[in-house]
Amino acid sequence: MTTFTFKDYGNQLGTRVLGAKVREDLLSVMERDSKVVLDFSGVDVVANAFADECIAKLLLIMSLSELKDRTTFAGLNDMAKMNIALALKRRQLALAAN
Repeated sequence: MTTFTFKDYGNQLGTRVLGAKVREDLLSVMERDSKVVLDFSGVDVVANAFADECIAKLLLIMSLSELKDRTTFAGLNDMAKMNIALALKRRQLALAAN
């Protein structure tokens, strides 16, 4: 199991551009290890745009059940939890509509 530390990218994660970069880095880690801890300790803000681009877009390449099997979250504050859950729900609904 590997820990992916989001604080390395800042304590305010807000943009799609940053989300895309972090997603690519995360995918590199996920290729090497089957289980990854997504550690948000020390991160104050996870904006909707970042959550969609970085986390929810993983659903374009794997199912929600695979994502749940391969990752676990740590260190999320309540607002970050809500934004990530909302991004995942919206992305799932969009994929189901297509």
